[in-house]
Amino acid sequence: MKLCPTGHATHPQWRMAGALALAQLRAQMALPAYASEPTLGLLYITDHYASHAQALLEFLSAELPEVTDWSGTVGIGVCANNAEYFDEPALSVMLLDVPCDQYRVFSGVAPLPRAGASNFVAHTALVHADGHAPDVAGLIAEMAERTTSGYVFGGLSASRGANVQFAVGGSGNMAGQGGASGVFDGGLSGVAFATEVALLSRVTQGCQPVGPVQRITAAQDNVVLALDGEPALDVLLRTLQVSLENDQQAAIERVRATLVGLMDENPGPDAPAHGRTGYFGTDTRVRHIIGLDGVRHGVALADYVVPGMRLAFCQRSVAAARADLMRICAEIREELAPDDSDLALSQTASAGPDAALPNGGRASPAALTAPVRHITGAIYVSCAGRGGAHFGGPSAELQMVRHALGDVPLVGFFAGGEIAHHHLYGYTGVLTVFTSDGLAPES
Repeated sequence: MKLCPTGHATHPQWRMAGALALAQLRAQMALPAYASEPTLGLLYITDHYASHAQALLEFLSAELPEVTDWSGTVGIGVCANNAEYFDEPALSVMLLDVPCDQYRVFSGVAPLPRAGASNFVAHTALVHADGHAPDVAGLIAEMAERTTSGYVFGGLSASRGANVQFAVGGSGNMAGQGGASGVFDGGLSGVAFATEVALLSRVTQGCQPVGPVQRITAAQDNVVLALDGEPALDVLLRTLQVSLENDQQAAIERVRATLVGLMDENPGPDAPAHGRTGYFGTDTRVRHIIGLDGVRHGVALADYVVPGMRLAFCQRSVAAARADLMRICAEIREELAPDDSDLALSQTASAGPDAALPNGGRASPAALTAPVRHITGAIYVSCAGRGGAHFGGPSAELQMVRHALGDVPLVGFFAGGEIAHHHLYGYTGVLTVFTSDGLAPES
């Protein structure tokens, strides 16, 4: 897969913004390194354009007839490779040249088939969801079950108007959606990808644990009653080093600034161990503390809990958010980077088969074609509550990603909730990169 053309713009008139983005897309499509015949388009708009979603989609589809499939949604903000457009009229577009048999656009009226029900086998999926849909977390988990990896990524639409989603497949209408024109409101939509589409995805929580991981030993509905056998409220106050008796107002302020990282009874291998403090893994869901139960000495959370789950109190800060974002970018770079021998082989490729390797040997003809994975495009979904000052200034979040990954094509949006693995998150960022094999570019 070649580099993905991208275009982004802000303008009070949606048609002018679309024209500006089209100019960028066409300029890149004319370059050898970029896809010249893309078939799949990802479109993200701010809610200023939500009422014009249909006209905007028709405009882009007419101007880019080679792009037969579209997916996307609306956010409070959208982002590009080094900029964010927050609470202003803007759009961001990326085009991909994935072979048509390696992806499938889906929506509520044309759902993704279950495994074995069709010739297409979904390995993972980009998911856009309406947060007002009943049991949206359950819908996301069910969607993950329709993939062979069990991993989906994306986010909830965020809009002060219609929570529109874009879903167009084939020649304009997907089988099963009748006369629908590609703009939907409600449910789930997105793009499923086959195993041949290589990608990496990471979640940044942006939190700093302030206490160790503990086991929930008593709970009722959304109230944690005991942690490792102790009253949950007592554990919280001791962790924060505050008292409701001495200075109740100060204690309440500290509690308001504290959140909870929830983990299942058997969390993933990257989760911090019981009794230890460490950065949260991908199976951790950060939730708000919504109340204190003084009678039962419990802590009420914005999620249901059951005994056996694990919990760690945490807090958010600019420093923690920046450090965790850099961590996931570093993990992606490390996974893409070849080992020392592959790097040496790729560096000698331009010198020919007689070039000497650092160990004094010679490169074989087969070794000269050792592949190196590189990023062809990226999707970043961040929480609407993380923009701007949460990272120290406008566009600081996206500039950090660019500094870490380089000037890679990137689109995304600021969501009302983020999707990764089979969970619904809040106040997080989900960074997914598409990769391709090829010889390392000359330095």
